[in-house]
Amino acid sequence: MTVLPPLVVMGVSGCGKSTVGLLLGERLGVPFFDGDDFHPAANKAKMAGGVPLNDDDRAPWLAEIGAALANPPEGVSSCIIACSALKRSYRDLLRSFAPDVVFIHLAGDAATISDRLSSRKHEYMPGSLLASQLATLEQLGSDEAHLAVDINEEPETLMNRIVAQLVDVSGKVFSTSQSRC
Repeated sequence: MTVLPPLVVMGVSGCGKSTVGLLLGERLGVPFFDGDDFHPAANKAKMAGGVPLNDDDRAPWLAEIGAALANPPEGVSSCIIACSALKRSYRDLLRSFAPDVVFIHLAGDAATISDRLSSRKHEYMPGSLLASQLATLEQLGSDEAHLAVDINEEPETLMNRIVAQLVDVSGKVFSTSQSRC
């Protein structure tokens, strides 16, 4: 039995990356990290001011996430990170660190996500940036290990659906009895 590949729960702000990622981590027994925690202060300040990040802003952030995917905490063989990973080039950078990463795209329509954003308070990600994120989002290619799930279900249901689909997507049988950190 092989181990779980590194996972990136991806999508635009408000799609449920942190919620679903945390549930997946608990279910699969691997650590979960929120990609927001990897942003430098300058990125957070820029977004808090309603200014979208550009590729230069994102590159060091993505490199930190890639390194974390490639080097999970001691005692575990994998981890889950929530990261928007909106562009193919961003996902390519992540794969340069962790070639076997599987992307889990939490997909939903703009109205649903906008409703979610309007009902939450985020430290630095205003709902006004949703349009720029949706414009930036590039669909995953057939050569990218991934699965896409519609966010119009309860987080627990989404998590169960993802766990059931992971074996098919990763091409591996994985153990859910890995040690926790």
